[in-house]
Amino acid sequence: MPRQLGDLEDAVMTRVWQWNRPVTVREVLEDLQQERSIAYTTVMTVMDNLHQKGWVRREVDGRAYRYTAVSTRAAYAAALMNEAWSKSDNPAAALVAFFSMMSPEQRESLQAAVRMVQDDEAPEGGTEPGR
Repeated sequence: MPRQLGDLEDAVMTRVWQWNRPVTVREVLEDLQQERSIAYTTVMTVMDNLHQKGWVRREVDGRAYRYTAVSTRAAYAAALMNEAWSKSDNPAAALVAFFSMMSPEQRESLQAAVRMVQDDEAPEGGTEPGR
């Protein structure tokens, strides 16, 4: 999946993810126009490209389409991180370098995420040995 989104693709997907509902080109256009000058056809092309790439699905609504995200922003970020990590010739060193860049709040989030994964992997009816 994860080729990094371009700037305009990311701006469009940010709205689709935030609104978490089917959206039209017109809705995205009007929101984007609060930040920049942009044409309807440009937004329509970007949304069509995102559909072709599998980022959004669409359904006909009258004379327009309504677009819905196929996955979450969190899944997109995770896929990007996984792709970058898999390209390292030393994955452990890459993780250490990545962790050293994290803020204390990010490290706390990471620790919470690891605990969640470990809890999901624990055998039913108890905790893992040594916990």
